[in-house]
Amino acid sequence: QVQLVESGGGLVQPGGSLSLSCTASGSSGIIGIMGWYRQALGKERELVGTITRFRNTNYANSVKGRFTISRDNAKNTVYLQMNSLKPEDTAVYYCYAVISTNDSWGQGTQVTVSS
Repeated sequence: QVQLVESGGGLVQPGGSLSLSCTASGSSGIIGIMGWYRQALGKERELVGTITRFRNTNYANSVKGRFTISRDNAKNTVYLQMNSLKPEDTAVYYCYAVISTNDSWGQGTQVTVSS
């Protein structure tokens, strides 16, 4: 069974940095697009950004220039480096991957930006 296991997250002050990682396991299928979504309290889940197997990236306008997505195909891992964090970045962050054409999601990790 496919699992996406996230790590990182936590509490950080405005202007600070935080990094998340997510590793896929339990499948021998090809991992296509990987990425991150987030959901703030009372809001719908929204795209943060995605990265293809060939490392082409796409970002939401709200995080462009502040967040960077990368991946290590050998480790089946995707990373999210978040800089210049703002209170409005506070949300549960979910890892996402397409594995053998099936959508998979991580369990979510809380990121809180507050002084």
